Amino acid sequence: MSNIGLIIEERSRDIGDFLVGRLIPFRKKRMIGPFIFIDHMGPTTLGPKNYMDVDQHPHIGLSTLTYMLEGEIMHEDSIGTKQRIQPGSVNWMVAGKGVSHTERTPQDLRNGKQFVAHGYQIWVALPKEFEDIEPEFHHIPETELPKWKDGTTEFTLVAGEGYGQKSSVPVHSPLFMIEIKNSEEYQLNTKDHLKGEIGICIVDGSIEACGETVEKGNILVSKVEDTCNTVLKANSHILLFGGEPFAEERYIHWNFVSADRDRIEKVKEAWKAKTFPMMENDATYVPLP
Repeated sequence: MSNIGLIIEERSRDIGDFLVGRLIPFRKKRMIGPFIFIDHMGPTTLGPKNYMDVDQHPHIGLSTLTYMLEGEIMHEDSIGTKQRIQPGSVNWMVAGKGVSHTERTPQDLRNGKQFVAHGYQIWVALPKEFEDIEPEFHHIPETELPKWKDGTTEFTLVAGEGYGQKSSVPVHSPLFMIEIKNSEEYQLNTKDHLKGEIGICIVDGSIEACGETVEKGNILVSKVEDTCNTVLKANSHILLFGGEPFAEERYIHWNFVSADRDRIEKVKEAWKAKTFPMMENDATYVPLP
């Protein structure tokens, strides 16, 4: 998905062991492990005159992770993929040296009825040595993702490794993304279960950290490895994400991510000239902003 107009820099604040802000990147924290961009899509009601139609746009140097909570999206790209994503499954597109794609409401859902679309579009930067690999696409059904419970609290390992589990999403660096839902108050313990930087995205409900209550719509970023106690209030829904940070800085311009500024300048010109890899069966085009 294109990030045009989707990132709004809002005030971030410091509550002790955590930074708190809305979406990433925010001013005090540009990346969390290899995660460089998170867009919370919805929840929004679509149809009959308002559908999702993200026209053809490019990516380099990253993998996109699409995770829907409600609603469905049809993904098509320049390497020939056509894949419908449904709630709970994972679309993992490795852009590498360059790929273009679209994201649209499936045709059979354009039937005049309304439905809710709600999910997350996430960008994971590639390690420097993998930034120019050939593009790939992988779809992992919900049934193939590791799931477990701790009492009444439910865990799903969306990507990477954590809590002794490993997802089948083919990631390129040490990372984790875990969905957690709880019906009763739950004390979250991440020590010895996760490696690297840790982010907590509050999808619904609220959590208590360092004596402060943080509501849904915020992301917390741990500043230390052994954080203060984190309590999920009853009926909350969070995403844990993060991993080992890279040694090199990452530059981001529009939909392009790279450790090399010159590389970004070159692909900007290629997109403007339409010499970038393009889709064969889609003539739409989002201009370089």
